Amino acid sequence: MKLIFGCGYLGRRVARQWVGAGEEVHAVTRREDRATILAEEAFRPIVADVTRPETLVDLPPAETVLLAVGYDPRSGQSRRRVYVEGLRNVLEALPEDVGRIVMVSSTGVYGDHQGAWVDEQTPCRPTREAGEAFLAAEALLREHRLGNRALILRMAGIYGPGRVMRKPELLSGEPVAVAPGYLNLIHVEDAARAVLAAEAKAAPPRTYVVSDGRPVERRDYFCLLAALLGAPEPRFAELSASDVAGRRGSDNKRVCNARIVAELGFRPEYPSCPEGLAAAIEPER
Repeated sequence: MKLIFGCGYLGRRVARQWVGAGEEVHAVTRREDRATILAEEAFRPIVADVTRPETLVDLPPAETVLLAVGYDPRSGQSRRRVYVEGLRNVLEALPEDVGRIVMVSSTGVYGDHQGAWVDEQTPCRPTREAGEAFLAAEALLREHRLGNRALILRMAGIYGPGRVMRKPELLSGEPVAVAPGYLNLIHVEDAARAVLAAEAKAAPPRTYVVSDGRPVERRDYFCLLAALLGAPEPRFAELSASDVAGRRGSDNKRVCNARIVAELGFRPEYPSCPEGLAAAIEPER
């Protein structure tokens, strides 16, 4: 039996793999209409909200719990409220006989390292609210009584069909404001494979960085994407203090995925940005 908190862009793909393998999958969602959609895919929906502990009742004793809760800026709640306090509520509500806990975190916990390589041993110094919240959630999970069952997956930027970073901006033909440095990415299908590999092979407690292992310079990313879309060659502008989208991804580091490759035999199907982006935009052609 599997239990998912956050059956969205990534979690839903993992859930489909589990259902395809004959597993019983319970998926937690805040919305009744979303529950109906999940039920149509043979998931067993549970309507609950991680920020409201009174709704987290009678959770099943799953052998694997996947924590992949997304953040909705329209909710009016802080990321810390969702990622940290929400996690605390979930951990207290889980049955004692729960099995592995797989938490989806972010490479945003590292902050800026001026283009240097980072891995699981690199000190974390997040510079933005999301990274700070994820790092606090990681610490909470490790220190909890269930922490010895935890696997933490620090995901690089997840992309794929329907989620290609700053594509509308590029297609508009307007200058793209880009900070110098590297992007670290992972195709969503490979991110799902990493979750399944960790569940099957990792020995908790353990932390893994999940990326394709081939950072790409930001400007090279936009040039490649423009070519794949048949769009004009991009024009670039300096990043301003008011450019929220650009600032969100302005930290400069290169993410090393050596641990997950060596320990779990992880091999991305999309081993670099060119292959992954081509696959991501193909369904939209």
